[in-house]
Amino acid sequence: MDRPLTGNIGPDGPLDLAGYERAGGYQALRKALRDLAPADVTKMVSDSGLRGRGGAGFPTGQKWSFVPMGAAAPRPKYLVANADEMEPGTFKDRLLMEGDPHLLVEGMILAAYAVQADVAYVFMRGEYHLPARRVRQAIGEAYARGYLGPDILGSGYRLEMHVHTSAGRYLCGEETALLNALEGKRAIPRAKPPFPQAAGLWGKPTVVNNVETLCNVPHIVARGPAWYRGLGRTRDAGTKIYGASGKVRRPGAWELPMGTPIREILEEHAGGMRPGHAFRGLLPGGASTDFLVAEHLDLPMDFDSIAHAGSRLGTGTMIVLDDRTCPVGMVRNLEWFFARESCGWCTPCRDGLPWVAYVLDDLEDGRGRPEDLALLAEQARLLGPGHTYCAHAPGAMEPLQSALKYFGDDFARHAHEHRCPWR
Repeated sequence: MDRPLTGNIGPDGPLDLAGYERAGGYQALRKALRDLAPADVTKMVSDSGLRGRGGAGFPTGQKWSFVPMGAAAPRPKYLVANADEMEPGTFKDRLLMEGDPHLLVEGMILAAYAVQADVAYVFMRGEYHLPARRVRQAIGEAYARGYLGPDILGSGYRLEMHVHTSAGRYLCGEETALLNALEGKRAIPRAKPPFPQAAGLWGKPTVVNNVETLCNVPHIVARGPAWYRGLGRTRDAGTKIYGASGKVRRPGAWELPMGTPIREILEEHAGGMRPGHAFRGLLPGGASTDFLVAEHLDLPMDFDSIAHAGSRLGTGTMIVLDDRTCPVGMVRNLEWFFARESCGWCTPCRDGLPWVAYVLDDLEDGRGRPEDLALLAEQARLLGPGHTYCAHAPGAMEPLQSALKYFGDDFARHAHEHRCPWR
C-alpha cells in the first residue's frame, strides 16, 4: 500500500536533508520550478481532489484559486501552515513534523509557489518543542541547499520561511484567529468576508493550510492527480492519517486509504478494545464532533459518509468510549475544556459554555435534576450554528447533543439516582 505521508518515518528519527533527497525529496519542487507555472500547480492540486485535512475538508486547490494573481495583486503574500493542533484527541500533525519535517517544508514551498507567496510561516502549538526544533532544522538545511531564499534553485522565485510558536489557546486553530495571534493580537476570529485569501495576514492575501494537507502536495506534483485520486477507497481522494485513543489495545495513528471503514481501523490497527472493555461509541474526528455508535462501525471514514451519519470526519482521530467510562463524565471533561478555551468575544459562548459545564458537574456529583436533561438539550440548540460569533461553541455542542441522543439513559440515571453509576 502507498504511504506517501509516512513512508519516510522510521524508528531512527527523521531523515536529514541528504536522506530526504535520496528518498526522492525536493524532486517535486525541482519539477515545479523547471516545468510548471504557478497556475499549473494549483490545477494539479485541484484535479487531485485533495481536501483540507484540518477538519473542514474544503477543496485545497479551490482555496488557492481565490488568491489574487498577477502584477496588480497586493504584496507581500503569505502562506501559513496551521500546526496549532490543540483539538483534544488529535496528534497526526505532530507525527508528521517530528517524523518527516522536510516533507512539510517542501509542501509549503510548492504551495507558496502556486499562490506566489513571499513569506511562509509554520504556526505551531507552543508545547510542541520537539516538532519546532526539527522543523527549524529542516528549514535551515533547506536554506543552505538553496531551496529557500532569494533565488530558489536559480528560478528567480523568492521565499522566506519561519517557525512561529504560539502562546496557546485552542481557538488559534481557527484560521482567522491564528492570523490575529500571528500579528501579536488577541486570538479572536475575524468576521468573514473578507476571506484571508484576499485580506489575511496584515491585510494581505494569505493562504492557511493544515500540516497534513501541505504534506500531500509534493507527492501530487511528483506523481500526478490521477495517482492521488486512485489512493482513496471512496469518492474522497488520497490517504488519511487516522488515529484512535481511549481503551483500545494499541492507541496510535496510521496512514490508510481515505474511506477506510471505522471497524477496520479499530479492530485491525488499534487492536480492538482492551480486555474487560466493550465498545460504546466514538468521536470520529476529535473532541468537537458528534458521537457515532455500533451501528456506524462499517461506515467508511470519509467526509461525506460521516456527515451523512450526523457527525464530521474532522481530524480523523477517533476518541473511543468504552462501557466502563461514564459518558456524562467524558462529556463534562470536554465541555470544561471548551469553556476554558472560549475567547470570550460573544456572550453565548463566554457564559453559555460554563453554564453547561456546571450542569454536568451537578449531574456527576449527585445534585442533578430530571429537568437538567431538557436544559442541556436547549443549551445545545441555543449554542449551535448561527447563534455565536464563530464555530467554537457549536463545535463544543456536538459531543453533548449526540451524547444526549445515544446515551440519554445514562444522563437520566444520574438525574434520578443522584449519583454517577460509574463511581
